[in-house]
Amino acid sequence: MSHTLPVVISLAALTLAAGLVWFALVVRSTSYTVLQTFFWLLAKFYTRIMWRARIVDPFPLDADSNGVVICNHRSSIDPFFIQVSVRRVIRWMVAREYCEHPMFGFFLRIAEVIPVNRGGIDTAATKAAIRIVSEGGVVGMLPEGRINTTEQFMNPVRPGAILVALKARAPIIPCYIEGAPYRGTAWSPFLMRARARVRYGQPIDLSPYYGREKDSQLVRHLLFQCVKAIAELAGRPDYEPQMAGRKWRPDLLDTDGAADEANEFHEADEVDES
Repeated sequence: MSHTLPVVISLAALTLAAGLVWFALVVRSTSYTVLQTFFWLLAKFYTRIMWRARIVDPFPLDADSNGVVICNHRSSIDPFFIQVSVRRVIRWMVAREYCEHPMFGFFLRIAEVIPVNRGGIDTAATKAAIRIVSEGGVVGMLPEGRINTTEQFMNPVRPGAILVALKARAPIIPCYIEGAPYRGTAWSPFLMRARARVRYGQPIDLSPYYGREKDSQLVRHLLFQCVKAIAELAGRPDYEPQMAGRKWRPDLLDTDGAADEANEFHEADEVDES
């Protein structure tokens, strides 16, 4: 016993030292802070082991390219599946109430999310997203605006991602997430097993349309084009997107969608990069 204890301690010390060296190498190979790297590795472990996630297609942007990622929204942890496939911070737009939540706020601040007010157009959040992408960053946006709990492929969508991409002069990266777990609450996926798949499409070049973000018909066309790219990744090439009015909710028919859509574009026109 007297000879065994020093050996055990030495092995434990070597294991700890090796783990610290490995962690330091991981930090150096990413653009994350130490805390971000820790949570990134934790998320990577959880998505691979608990949710058995597989990245079918690699993330299509290199480390120096900017862009706006859009995807379908079936779970509160959808951004996890995208973030673990890259080694750079993707700045997600997240509802402000989650950012101020005592359970999630600390993590979301570390993740450098952009807090967004749910009601109407959040001009400050939109300006922040435009600035980040203009400076070479990547922003993640969910065109549905809320988790889709319906039988439809996607909820009606809003044009925010297109407006940000046009103003920041960046491409749209479509993504489809299949099999993300969800059972009614933000934390429910962490108690569920799943088999998720992540598919990326090629970046959609919007450069022919830069400077035309005030053309509501064009923005609508580009939005539907990008959402259809998500549908094609899901094997749903015949899917026809719908535009959400500003007051749309899953429990209401969007009978006033056209009027709200016009108001939404009018408010979005007031957003600039200043």
